[in-house]
Amino acid sequence: MARYTGPVCKLCRREGQKLFLKGTKCYTEKCPVERRQYPPGQHGPAQARRRKQSDYALQLREKQKVKRMYGLLERQFRNLFDTAAREEGVTGENLLVRLETRLDNVIFRLGLASSRNQARQLVRHRHVEVNGGVVDIPSYRVKPGDDIALRTASRELALVDEALESRNRPGTVEWLTLDEKKRVARMVRRPTRDDISAEIQEQLIVELYSK
Repeated sequence: MARYTGPVCKLCRREGQKLFLKGTKCYTEKCPVERRQYPPGQHGPAQARRRKQSDYALQLREKQKVKRMYGLLERQFRNLFDTAAREEGVTGENLLVRLETRLDNVIFRLGLASSRNQARQLVRHRHVEVNGGVVDIPSYRVKPGDDIALRTASRELALVDEALESRNRPGTVEWLTLDEKKRVARMVRRPTRDDISAEIQEQLIVELYSK
């Protein structure tokens, strides 16, 4: 599958904020987005001096930010939006809930990985079980009541220990419970919009795709 392999700090600079794509390094090191507060490239400083963006530009940047934050490609993100639009309720909130309940994101939220990219690698390499069976699909949708665990042979991985011991890692969210010793977790309920603390303006994404 195609994936972005370039410098992730450029993505943060393009969106003008930290997307926490490098794991613990984003919490402990001086980030390029703080040192150079303008988009990357030859015309980056000139773009930073522009005072006003069009409505389309604001909508596009919000979509790109969220897509990069969760590590999805355009087709994956659009398909997820189309599915969310067909569900009952508010489309923007449905989209965010679907992003949050992806297996790779759940592993990241539990603190078993220091970034979503690292969580995706754990899933792909068959280190993760859901309800007792190995799942190697990062986009697998976790449901309330599901038990998520690291395989017995994978519970002592150094990267997992490092992620759990990091003092700067985000705290476990309320809709998930974790037994750090056993490396076993459960999704106790469906997340709501209030549980998603990221600074996301999902309505801009809805407006962009509704044109």
